[in-house]
Amino acid sequence: MSAAGMIPPVRHFLNIADLSADVLQGIMQGARTRKDARAGWPKGKVDEDRPLDGHLLALVFEKPSTRTRVSFDAAMRQLGGQTTILNAGELQLGRGETIGDTAKVLSAYTDGIMMRTFEQAKLDELAAQASVPVINGLTDSGHPCQLMADVLTLEEQRGGVAGQTIAWSGDGNNMANSWIEGAARFGYRLRLACPQGLEPDARIMRQAQADGADITLTDDPQAAVEGADCVVADTWVSMGDADAADRHNLLRPYQVDKALMALATRDAVFMHCLPAHRGEEVTAEVIDGPQSVVFAQAANRVHAQKGVLLWCLGQ
Repeated sequence: MSAAGMIPPVRHFLNIADLSADVLQGIMQGARTRKDARAGWPKGKVDEDRPLDGHLLALVFEKPSTRTRVSFDAAMRQLGGQTTILNAGELQLGRGETIGDTAKVLSAYTDGIMMRTFEQAKLDELAAQASVPVINGLTDSGHPCQLMADVLTLEEQRGGVAGQTIAWSGDGNNMANSWIEGAARFGYRLRLACPQGLEPDARIMRQAQADGADITLTDDPQAAVEGADCVVADTWVSMGDADAADRHNLLRPYQVDKALMALATRDAVFMHCLPAHRGEEVTAEVIDGPQSVVFAQAANRVHAQKGVLLWCLGQ
């Protein structure tokens, strides 16, 4: 087959580390452009051009969701496409059908698949068997779509992200892993404060550092937050965690309160991907205070998702 007639490779969006800095910046530019074009428009209005007209995206959920579900649905509709929302318990997947068979069937019906699940291996197998793009809506290992929205928010709030110092205080969970991968691609400095036993994935840390990321891991939240431009927290107990009491005991010293935020720069922002538990990982005084940008983050999910969708679907 001639080069002109070759079928382009399927573009999956599974992990930040899978993509180059240039590709990620291109996705981010698409998000910015789409957001700027909609300034002042009603939420439900379709974009003036409809690049995904006629496209159908399957949204597969094995974990509950608010922001991922609604933001992907809104993004797809505003781009002219449609979604079909599938809960795993209502699929044959929940009755023993293989991931491979599900991937092939959904590929025949839709133009792309977003999956929110537990094991990263399940998502990877779906992508390996699918002939349409697969997007990571969240796994236990990472949350790349949220990271893209967070970077977009930081760019807006701080005038850029490269060279900024980001402090993470809490569990070294899936969101922390995506922040780690992002440090190697977007050029921010990352300081992680995590208790012993709840550190982020060591393999992901090693790879990011090998890729040039400036990352520090400590068990001291004060040291991590000192002079930071952005402080990030996340829920102490995620879906599927069975050791809630132990986690609360380990993570209590990592709560982001007014005193901890005071160690950051005067104009530092507070970020949280939500849902939040006031009085646990963050105090109400901080998350509802003037430095909090958590709802700007949530709103930017729609725009970041547009950038991802347009890249995955070849637009």
